[in-house]
Amino acid sequence: MKKLTPTLLVLFTLLITGSSFAQSRFVAEDAWAFGFGFTYPRYIAINDAVVESSNLYGGFLSIQRNFNEHLGLRLKGAYSHVEATYHLAPKVGQLVTTNMITADLEALYYFVPCEPWSPYLVAGVGANFYRPENAYEPQLDTNTEDGQFNFGAGVEIRIGTNWRIKLEALYHSVWSSHLDGKNGPSNGLFGGNGNDTWVNGDIGLVYYFSKGEPSKLCELYTGIEAVDYGKIEEVVRRYQTQPTEVDYNRVEDIVKKYSQKPVQQKWALVGVNFDYNKATLRPEAYPILDHAAEILLANPDIKVDIVGHTDQIGSDKYNDELSLERAKAVKKYLIAKGVDASRMTTIGKGKRELLFKEKDPVSRFYNRRIEFKVKSSR
Repeated sequence: MKKLTPTLLVLFTLLITGSSFAQSRFVAEDAWAFGFGFTYPRYIAINDAVVESSNLYGGFLSIQRNFNEHLGLRLKGAYSHVEATYHLAPKVGQLVTTNMITADLEALYYFVPCEPWSPYLVAGVGANFYRPENAYEPQLDTNTEDGQFNFGAGVEIRIGTNWRIKLEALYHSVWSSHLDGKNGPSNGLFGGNGNDTWVNGDIGLVYYFSKGEPSKLCELYTGIEAVDYGKIEEVVRRYQTQPTEVDYNRVEDIVKKYSQKPVQQKWALVGVNFDYNKATLRPEAYPILDHAAEILLANPDIKVDIVGHTDQIGSDKYNDELSLERAKAVKKYLIAKGVDASRMTTIGKGKRELLFKEKDPVSRFYNRRIEFKVKSSR
Protein backbone atom coordinates (compact mmCIF):
# COMPACT_ATOMS: atom_id res chain seq x y z
CA MET A 1 0.00 0.00 0.00
CA LYS A 2 2.88 2.34 0.71
CA LYS A 3 4.00 2.04 -2.90
CA LEU A 4 0.88 3.66 -4.31
CA THR A 5 1.49 6.89 -6.12
CA PRO A 6 -0.34 10.01 -4.92
CA THR A 7 -2.40 9.93 -8.12
CA LEU A 8 -3.72 6.45 -7.36
CA LEU A 9 -4.59 7.42 -3.82
CA VAL A 10 -6.51 10.44 -5.06
CA LEU A 11 -8.33 8.19 -7.53
CA PHE A 12 -9.47 5.83 -4.82
CA THR A 13 -10.43 8.64 -2.48
CA LEU A 14 -12.64 10.16 -5.14
CA LEU A 15 -14.17 6.81 -6.07
CA ILE A 16 -15.10 5.95 -2.52
CA THR A 17 -17.00 9.21 -1.90
CA GLY A 18 -20.38 8.19 -3.26
CA SER A 19 -23.49 6.32 -2.15
CA SER A 20 -24.60 2.87 -3.18
CA PHE A 21 -27.66 2.58 -5.38
CA ALA A 22 -27.56 3.12 -9.22
CA GLN A 23 -29.08 2.50 -12.68
CA SER A 24 -28.20 3.48 -16.23
CA ARG A 25 -29.30 6.74 -17.79
CA PHE A 26 -31.95 5.51 -20.18
CA VAL A 27 -33.54 8.82 -21.18
CA ALA A 28 -31.87 11.48 -23.34
CA GLU A 29 -32.76 15.12 -23.92
CA ASP A 30 -33.47 14.23 -27.58
CA ALA A 31 -33.43 11.00 -29.57
CA TRP A 32 -34.26 9.08 -32.74
CA ALA A 33 -36.08 5.75 -32.62
CA PHE A 34 -37.17 2.97 -34.98
CA GLY A 35 -40.28 0.88 -34.28
CA PHE A 36 -41.78 -2.31 -35.69
CA GLY A 37 -44.34 -4.91 -34.73
CA PHE A 38 -47.79 -6.40 -35.25
CA THR A 39 -51.17 -4.72 -35.38
CA TYR A 40 -54.73 -5.93 -34.81
CA PRO A 41 -57.19 -3.81 -36.85
CA ARG A 42 -60.98 -3.80 -36.45
CA TYR A 43 -63.91 -1.80 -37.80
CA ILE A 44 -65.88 0.37 -35.36
CA ALA A 45 -68.53 2.20 -37.42
CA ILE A 46 -69.27 1.03 -40.98
CA ASN A 47 -72.32 0.80 -43.25
CA ASP A 48 -74.78 -2.05 -42.66
CA ALA A 49 -72.05 -4.58 -41.92
CA VAL A 50 -70.75 -6.26 -38.79
CA VAL A 51 -67.43 -7.79 -37.88
CA GLU A 52 -67.85 -11.56 -37.70
CA SER A 53 -64.34 -12.67 -38.59
CA SER A 54 -61.15 -13.29 -36.67
CA ASN A 55 -59.10 -12.91 -39.85
CA LEU A 56 -57.83 -9.46 -38.84
CA TYR A 57 -54.12 -8.77 -38.90
CA GLY A 58 -51.34 -6.39 -39.94
CA GLY A 59 -47.93 -4.95 -39.18
CA PHE A 60 -46.23 -1.57 -38.85
CA LEU A 61 -42.92 0.26 -39.16
CA SER A 62 -42.15 3.70 -37.73
CA ILE A 63 -39.42 6.30 -37.44
CA GLN A 64 -39.62 8.71 -34.53
CA ARG A 65 -37.91 11.93 -33.49
CA ASN A 66 -38.13 12.92 -29.83
CA PHE A 67 -37.40 16.63 -29.48
CA ASN A 68 -37.25 16.46 -25.69
CA GLU A 69 -38.23 14.10 -22.89
CA HIS A 70 -41.97 14.76 -23.32
CA LEU A 71 -42.61 15.55 -27.00
CA GLY A 72 -42.00 13.46 -30.12
CA LEU A 73 -43.04 13.29 -33.78
CA ARG A 74 -43.58 9.96 -35.55
CA LEU A 75 -43.95 8.84 -39.15
CA LYS A 76 -45.67 5.46 -39.23
CA GLY A 77 -46.47 3.10 -42.08
CA ALA A 78 -48.76 0.08 -41.64
CA TYR A 79 -50.54 -2.68 -43.47
CA SER A 80 -53.94 -3.88 -42.18
CA HIS A 81 -56.34 -6.59 -43.34
CA VAL A 82 -59.94 -6.23 -42.12
CA GLU A 83 -63.15 -8.12 -42.87
CA ALA A 84 -66.87 -7.68 -42.27
CA THR A 85 -70.18 -9.33 -43.25
CA TYR A 86 -73.12 -7.41 -44.79
CA HIS A 87 -76.49 -7.62 -43.09
CA LEU A 88 -78.45 -5.88 -45.83
CA ALA A 89 -80.54 -7.51 -48.59
CA PRO A 90 -79.88 -8.70 -51.19
CA LYS A 91 -76.35 -9.46 -50.00
CA VAL A 92 -76.98 -10.72 -46.48
CA GLY A 93 -73.98 -12.77 -45.35
CA GLN A 94 -71.65 -11.49 -48.07
CA LEU A 95 -68.07 -11.13 -46.78
CA VAL A 96 -66.14 -8.03 -47.75
CA THR A 97 -62.38 -7.77 -47.18
CA THR A 98 -60.36 -4.56 -47.21
CA ASN A 99 -56.59 -4.27 -47.41
CA MET A 100 -55.25 -0.95 -46.17
CA ILE A 101 -51.86 0.69 -46.40
CA THR A 102 -51.66 3.74 -44.15
CA ALA A 103 -49.06 6.46 -43.69
CA ASP A 104 -49.52 8.67 -40.62
CA LEU A 105 -47.76 11.69 -39.15
CA GLU A 106 -48.45 11.87 -35.42
CA ALA A 107 -47.38 13.80 -32.35
CA LEU A 108 -46.63 11.95 -29.11
CA TYR A 109 -46.69 13.32 -25.58
CA TYR A 110 -45.02 11.29 -22.79
CA PHE A 111 -46.43 11.94 -19.32
CA VAL A 112 -43.65 10.43 -17.17
CA PRO A 113 -40.65 9.85 -19.49
CA CYS A 114 -38.29 8.96 -16.65
CA GLU A 115 -40.29 5.94 -15.47
CA PRO A 116 -39.69 2.36 -16.72
CA TRP A 117 -43.36 2.37 -17.82
CA SER A 118 -43.95 5.57 -19.80
CA PRO A 119 -47.55 6.22 -20.98
CA TYR A 120 -48.20 8.65 -23.81
CA LEU A 121 -50.92 10.19 -25.98
CA VAL A 122 -50.95 10.14 -29.80
CA ALA A 123 -52.73 12.49 -32.24
CA GLY A 124 -52.25 13.13 -35.93
CA VAL A 125 -53.40 12.78 -39.52
CA GLY A 126 -52.59 10.37 -42.30
CA ALA A 127 -53.32 8.89 -45.69
CA ASN A 128 -55.21 5.62 -46.16
CA PHE A 129 -54.78 3.65 -49.40
CA TYR A 130 -57.30 0.80 -49.45
CA ARG A 131 -59.12 -1.61 -51.74
CA PRO A 132 -62.38 -3.39 -50.79
CA GLU A 133 -62.91 -6.83 -52.34
CA ASN A 134 -66.40 -8.31 -52.87
CA ALA A 135 -67.90 -4.90 -52.11
CA TYR A 136 -71.64 -4.35 -51.73
CA GLU A 137 -71.37 -1.76 -54.47
CA PRO A 138 -69.16 -3.31 -57.19
CA GLN A 139 -67.89 0.05 -58.42
CA LEU A 140 -66.12 0.40 -55.06
CA ASP A 141 -63.99 -2.69 -55.76
CA THR A 142 -61.11 -0.43 -56.67
CA ASN A 143 -58.06 1.26 -55.22
CA THR A 144 -59.03 4.30 -53.16
CA GLU A 145 -57.02 7.05 -51.51
CA ASP A 146 -58.41 8.79 -48.47
CA GLY A 147 -57.36 10.78 -45.44
CA GLN A 148 -57.92 9.99 -41.78
CA PHE A 149 -57.69 11.51 -38.33
CA ASN A 150 -55.97 9.49 -35.61
CA PHE A 151 -55.81 9.66 -31.86
CA GLY A 152 -55.08 7.21 -29.08
CA ALA A 153 -52.75 6.23 -26.28
CA GLY A 154 -49.94 3.84 -25.55
CA VAL A 155 -47.15 2.90 -23.20
CA GLU A 156 -43.44 2.19 -23.69
CA ILE A 157 -41.96 -0.39 -21.31
CA ARG A 158 -38.21 -0.25 -20.82
CA ILE A 159 -36.42 -3.59 -21.36
CA GLY A 160 -32.90 -2.32 -21.98
CA THR A 161 -30.76 0.75 -22.39
CA ASN A 162 -32.12 1.45 -25.89
CA TRP A 163 -35.04 -0.99 -26.26
CA ARG A 164 -38.71 -0.55 -25.33
CA ILE A 165 -41.80 -2.70 -25.70
CA LYS A 166 -44.63 -0.67 -27.24
CA LEU A 167 -48.32 -1.26 -26.53
CA GLU A 168 -50.69 1.15 -28.29
CA ALA A 169 -54.35 1.61 -29.24
CA LEU A 170 -55.43 4.09 -31.95
CA TYR A 171 -58.81 5.29 -33.22
CA HIS A 172 -59.07 6.34 -36.90
CA SER A 173 -61.81 8.34 -38.59
CA VAL A 174 -61.61 8.08 -42.38
CA TRP A 175 -62.67 11.11 -44.43
CA SER A 176 -65.24 9.11 -46.43
CA SER A 177 -67.81 6.39 -45.81
CA HIS A 178 -66.95 3.56 -48.20
CA LEU A 179 -64.03 1.90 -46.44
CA ASP A 180 -66.12 -1.30 -46.26
CA GLY A 181 -67.26 -1.17 -49.90
CA LYS A 182 -70.62 0.54 -49.32
CA ASN A 183 -71.56 4.21 -49.29
CA GLY A 184 -73.81 5.43 -46.53
CA PRO A 185 -73.96 7.04 -43.12
CA SER A 186 -72.03 5.67 -40.18
CA ASN A 187 -71.02 7.05 -36.78
CA GLY A 188 -67.62 8.65 -37.25
CA LEU A 189 -66.34 10.78 -34.41
CA PHE A 190 -65.08 13.46 -36.83
CA GLY A 191 -67.32 14.95 -39.54
CA GLY A 192 -70.75 13.95 -38.25
CA ASN A 193 -72.29 10.72 -39.47
CA GLY A 194 -70.55 10.35 -42.83
CA ASN A 195 -67.28 8.72 -41.84
CA ASP A 196 -66.20 5.13 -41.44
CA THR A 197 -64.08 4.48 -38.37
CA TRP A 198 -61.72 1.73 -37.29
CA VAL A 199 -59.26 1.00 -34.49
CA ASN A 200 -56.04 -0.91 -34.18
CA GLY A 201 -54.02 -2.32 -31.31
CA ASP A 202 -50.23 -2.48 -31.74
CA ILE A 203 -47.63 -4.56 -29.98
CA GLY A 204 -44.03 -4.19 -30.96
CA LEU A 205 -40.56 -2.93 -30.14
CA VAL A 206 -38.97 0.52 -30.26
CA TYR A 207 -35.20 0.88 -30.60
CA TYR A 208 -33.57 4.22 -29.73
CA PHE A 209 -30.64 4.20 -32.16
CA SER A 210 -29.46 7.78 -31.57
CA LYS A 211 -29.49 9.78 -28.35
CA GLY A 212 -28.42 13.24 -27.30
CA GLU A 213 -27.15 14.22 -23.88
CA PRO A 214 -28.46 12.29 -20.84
CA SER A 215 -31.62 13.86 -19.51
CA LYS A 216 -31.08 16.45 -16.81
CA LEU A 217 -34.82 16.29 -16.15
CA CYS A 218 -34.54 12.61 -15.22
CA GLU A 219 -31.45 13.22 -13.11
CA LEU A 220 -33.48 15.65 -11.02
CA TYR A 221 -36.45 13.29 -11.11
CA THR A 222 -34.45 10.40 -9.64
CA GLY A 223 -32.82 12.65 -7.07
CA ILE A 224 -29.26 12.21 -8.30
CA GLU A 225 -28.53 15.89 -7.71
CA ALA A 226 -29.16 15.46 -4.00
CA VAL A 227 -26.08 13.83 -2.42
CA ASP A 228 -26.92 11.94 0.76
CA TYR A 229 -23.73 12.31 2.80
CA GLY A 230 -25.22 10.32 5.66
CA LYS A 231 -25.57 7.35 3.33
CA ILE A 232 -21.97 7.81 2.17
CA GLU A 233 -20.74 7.57 5.74
CA GLU A 234 -22.93 4.53 6.37
CA VAL A 235 -21.40 2.74 3.35
CA VAL A 236 -17.85 3.49 4.49
CA ARG A 237 -18.59 2.34 8.04
CA ARG A 238 -19.78 -0.99 6.64
CA TYR A 239 -16.15 -1.67 5.74
CA GLN A 240 -14.84 -0.80 9.19
CA THR A 241 -14.86 -2.79 12.43
CA GLN A 242 -16.11 0.09 14.53
CA PRO A 243 -18.41 2.95 13.48
CA THR A 244 -16.50 6.23 13.31
CA GLU A 245 -16.84 9.50 11.52
CA VAL A 246 -15.58 9.27 7.95
CA ASP A 247 -11.88 10.16 7.79
CA TYR A 248 -10.72 9.97 4.19
CA ASN A 249 -7.10 10.10 5.30
CA ARG A 250 -7.66 6.55 6.59
CA VAL A 251 -8.88 5.22 3.24
CA GLU A 252 -5.71 3.19 2.65
CA ASP A 253 -6.00 1.50 6.05
CA ILE A 254 -9.64 0.65 5.46
CA VAL A 255 -9.00 -0.93 2.10
CA LYS A 256 -5.95 -2.86 3.27
CA LYS A 257 -7.86 -4.32 6.18
CA TYR A 258 -10.91 -5.44 4.25
CA SER A 259 -9.56 -6.58 0.90
CA GLN A 260 -9.47 -10.31 0.23
CA LYS A 261 -5.89 -10.15 -1.16
CA PRO A 262 -2.89 -7.78 -0.95
CA VAL A 263 -4.20 -4.48 -2.28
CA GLN A 264 -1.35 -2.49 -3.72
CA GLN A 265 -3.32 -1.93 -6.91
CA LYS A 266 -6.85 -3.14 -6.16
CA TRP A 267 -9.85 -1.36 -4.69
CA ALA A 268 -13.56 -1.99 -4.29
CA LEU A 269 -15.47 0.95 -5.72
CA VAL A 270 -17.64 1.46 -2.68
CA GLY A 271 -20.88 2.87 -4.05
CA VAL A 272 -20.90 1.08 -7.40
CA ASN A 273 -23.17 -1.81 -6.51
CA PHE A 274 -25.98 -3.54 -8.39
CA ASP A 275 -29.49 -4.79 -7.89
CA TYR A 276 -29.96 -8.54 -7.73
CA ASN A 277 -29.59 -10.21 -11.15
CA LYS A 278 -28.99 -6.83 -12.84
CA ALA A 279 -26.06 -5.33 -14.72
CA THR A 280 -27.40 -1.77 -14.90
CA LEU A 281 -25.91 1.07 -12.89
CA ARG A 282 -27.96 2.88 -10.28
CA PRO A 283 -28.00 6.72 -10.18
CA GLU A 284 -25.79 7.16 -7.11
CA ALA A 285 -22.88 5.46 -8.92
CA TYR A 286 -22.59 8.28 -11.44
CA PRO A 287 -20.72 10.77 -9.20
CA ILE A 288 -18.20 8.03 -8.33
CA LEU A 289 -17.63 7.11 -11.96
CA ASP A 290 -17.58 10.78 -13.00
CA HIS A 291 -14.69 11.35 -10.58
CA ALA A 292 -12.95 8.23 -11.93
CA ALA A 293 -13.26 9.53 -15.48
CA GLU A 294 -11.84 12.93 -14.49
CA ILE A 295 -8.77 11.33 -12.89
CA LEU A 296 -8.22 8.91 -15.77
CA LEU A 297 -8.48 11.72 -18.30
CA ALA A 298 -5.99 13.78 -16.30
CA ASN A 299 -3.57 10.83 -16.06
CA PRO A 300 -3.29 9.16 -19.48
CA ASP A 301 -0.58 6.75 -18.25
CA ILE A 302 -3.02 4.96 -15.96
CA LYS A 303 -4.74 1.81 -17.21
CA VAL A 304 -7.35 -0.17 -15.30
CA ASP A 305 -8.81 -3.65 -15.14
CA ILE A 306 -12.52 -3.27 -14.40
CA VAL A 307 -13.51 -6.34 -12.37
CA GLY A 308 -17.16 -7.27 -11.84
CA HIS A 309 -18.49 -9.43 -8.98
CA THR A 310 -21.78 -11.06 -8.00
CA ASP A 311 -23.28 -12.38 -4.80
CA GLN A 312 -23.33 -16.08 -3.97
CA ILE A 313 -26.74 -16.87 -5.49
CA GLY A 314 -26.80 -18.79 -8.80
CA SER A 315 -24.49 -20.98 -10.87
CA ASP A 316 -20.83 -20.23 -11.50
CA LYS A 317 -21.37 -19.94 -15.26
CA TYR A 318 -24.28 -17.53 -14.97
CA ASN A 319 -22.54 -15.37 -12.37
CA ASP A 320 -19.36 -15.20 -14.45
CA GLU A 321 -21.39 -13.84 -17.37
CA LEU A 322 -23.36 -11.44 -15.16
CA SER A 323 -20.24 -10.06 -13.47
CA LEU A 324 -18.63 -9.46 -16.87
CA GLU A 325 -21.72 -7.55 -18.00
CA ARG A 326 -21.43 -5.36 -14.90
CA ALA A 327 -17.81 -4.59 -15.73
CA LYS A 328 -18.81 -3.77 -19.32
CA ALA A 329 -21.52 -1.37 -18.07
CA VAL A 330 -18.89 0.58 -16.12
CA LYS A 331 -16.51 0.59 -19.09
CA LYS A 332 -19.27 1.84 -21.39
CA TYR A 333 -20.04 4.68 -18.99
CA LEU A 334 -16.38 5.73 -18.76
CA ILE A 335 -16.03 5.61 -22.55
CA ALA A 336 -19.02 7.95 -22.79
CA LYS A 337 -17.12 10.30 -20.49
CA GLY A 338 -14.17 10.35 -22.88
CA VAL A 339 -11.86 7.66 -21.48
CA ASP A 340 -10.10 5.69 -24.23
CA ALA A 341 -11.44 2.14 -24.42
CA SER A 342 -7.94 0.77 -24.93
CA ARG A 343 -7.05 1.83 -21.39
CA MET A 344 -9.69 -0.42 -19.82
CA THR A 345 -10.04 -4.19 -19.67
CA THR A 346 -13.19 -5.92 -18.36
CA ILE A 347 -13.06 -9.05 -16.19
CA GLY A 348 -15.87 -11.10 -14.63
CA LYS A 349 -15.04 -12.85 -11.35
CA GLY A 350 -18.54 -14.12 -10.62
CA LYS A 351 -18.94 -15.23 -7.01
CA ARG A 352 -15.38 -16.44 -6.49
CA GLU A 353 -14.17 -13.43 -4.46
CA LEU A 354 -16.90 -12.53 -1.97
CA LEU A 355 -16.41 -9.68 0.47
CA PHE A 356 -18.94 -11.23 2.86
CA LYS A 357 -19.90 -14.87 3.27
CA GLU A 358 -23.23 -14.07 4.91
CA LYS A 359 -26.36 -14.40 2.77
CA ASP A 360 -28.37 -11.57 4.31
CA PRO A 361 -29.57 -8.89 1.80
CA VAL A 362 -27.04 -6.27 2.95
CA SER A 363 -24.03 -8.58 2.62
CA ARG A 364 -25.20 -9.84 -0.75
CA PHE A 365 -25.68 -6.26 -1.94
CA TYR A 366 -22.07 -5.32 -1.15
CA ASN A 367 -20.83 -8.48 -2.87
CA ARG A 368 -22.47 -7.25 -6.11
CA ARG A 369 -19.71 -4.73 -6.76
CA ILE A 370 -17.05 -3.39 -9.10
CA GLU A 371 -13.35 -3.30 -8.35
CA PHE A 372 -10.61 -1.40 -10.18
CA LYS A 373 -7.18 -2.88 -10.62
CA VAL A 374 -5.16 0.21 -11.44
CA LYS A 375 -1.86 -0.02 -13.26
CA SER A 376 0.52 2.30 -15.05
CA SER A 377 1.20 1.93 -18.78
CA ARG A 378 4.81 3.00 -18.31
